[in-house]
Amino acid sequence: MTNLELQKTANEVRKGIVTAVYHAKAGHPGGSLSAADMFTYLYFEEMNIDPKDPKKADRDRFVLSKGHTAPGLYSALANRGYFPVEDLKTLRHLGSYLQGHPCMQETPGVDMSSGSLGQGISAAVGMALAGKMDQKDYRVYTLLGDGEIQEGQVWEAAMFAGDRKLDNLVVIVDNNGLQIDGKIEDVCSPYPIDKKFEAFNFHVINIDAHNFDEIRSAMEEAKATKGMPTAIIMKSVKGKGVSFMENNAGWHGKAPNDEEYQIAMKDLDNISAQLEGGAN
Repeated sequence: MTNLELQKTANEVRKGIVTAVYHAKAGHPGGSLSAADMFTYLYFEEMNIDPKDPKKADRDRFVLSKGHTAPGLYSALANRGYFPVEDLKTLRHLGSYLQGHPCMQETPGVDMSSGSLGQGISAAVGMALAGKMDQKDYRVYTLLGDGEIQEGQVWEAAMFAGDRKLDNLVVIVDNNGLQIDGKIEDVCSPYPIDKKFEAFNFHVINIDAHNFDEIRSAMEEAKATKGMPTAIIMKSVKGKGVSFMENNAGWHGKAPNDEEYQIAMKDLDNISAQLEGGAN
């Protein structure tokens, strides 16, 4: 896909996020929106996957370690064809297969149940190790929050991955600078993030989370890196695309009301119009 096509798709993913959380009357829009471009690149460009065969043996794996941003993952999966986009409106509803956190038993395309922070990366490391042991070619991607990496288990997993030289593993940190209690450096600073991963024998790449050229280049660099796992630290804007949510920690975990929903969708419709204008 071209960058313009990716931008258009990412904007549709953002519309799905806002719609899902609005209809659920609960959820986590801020960190879903900040990672929407990465979700889009992974599922529409990067990963070897097949929506018609979600469990195919040689597929690339993705683990959403920051499982509370399930609306972002679900919207990407729906737009990619794993299930109807209309079903996003059932998020968190009784009986829906779109639970508040990803469930691999219920949702097509979900490779690992997650939500307890710090545990997703450990599962991803295990998948990558299994791939090496079985001499398989699939790659494993996992997305963490920058608040999540305050969890000690993250660094145990990183230490193991670096020691085992798991070059089929890509750890992505969504560095939007905010967690539920405010700025990450005010709560418990994880900085410098890149130097920490380097200390655990990772190849580290710093990028702008909303620049598809930089995302593409980082993924190509990760594939070319041998003998060590890769960590992509992406600087992002929490709530990206929705004016009143951007860089606002208050939108970490709440749903828009009727009026806010209308404003949010108008913001995203305006982006769609701008992108269409850029295509002409």
